[in-house]
Amino acid sequence: MDKSWYEALAKEFDKPYFRKLKEFLQGELNQYQVFPPLKDVYSWSRLAALHNVKVVILGQDPYHDDGQAHGLSFSVLPPTKTPPSLRNIYKQMKNDVPGFSIPSSGDLSPLAREGVLWLNACLTVRAHKANSHAKKGWETFTGEVLRAVLNRPDGRGVVFMAWGAPAQKTCANIHINENIHLVLRSPHPSPLSAHRGFLGNGHFREANEWLVKKYGPEGGINWNILNEQ
Repeated sequence: MDKSWYEALAKEFDKPYFRKLKEFLQGELNQYQVFPPLKDVYSWSRLAALHNVKVVILGQDPYHDDGQAHGLSFSVLPPTKTPPSLRNIYKQMKNDVPGFSIPSSGDLSPLAREGVLWLNACLTVRAHKANSHAKKGWETFTGEVLRAVLNRPDGRGVVFMAWGAPAQKTCANIHINENIHLVLRSPHPSPLSAHRGFLGNGHFREANEWLVKKYGPEGGINWNILNEQ
């Protein structure tokens, strides 16, 4: 875990829920394959240091098939094929961002380095069993991750993209002050719901307009960095 996050979250690691979570994970690792690989569980923290976060994009659960999850919500590493939800995210980026072309890679790491926190509510999953690590303690921990963003000493506002009911519930639970931060809500980008309001939501355009208005030209996200891979 990146030092900036570790210092903000250190008090969590000795709490009963986190010790119980670690025991559960050890049991899972003894019997099953767990995704993402352990080295990648906190990769979101190393790619997007706490003080650099400008945009938070919430996912629910890591991908549970081989070669997919690597610690960032919605992201996959080459040569893994871009999953359907991410294809819809790319379609919306293309609609919102001048000059954006849909990448062949599903790796969102360059945007994480730009200040986009791609965070799942659960940070691990049993192979081939969706939501198998839900309600084991991760949601409590990632709630504290989000509160760490809200409570940064600099008090800078960030954009939260809450796609789907679970992400919107997570945002509601941490009581975001929308006088300071921007919360953008829409249906989820999955094929089941993307055409009910995700596609056409304008979130990437709105996020940059808000960030640039508050913090100047350097305050926005260079979404086009994905085209430079």
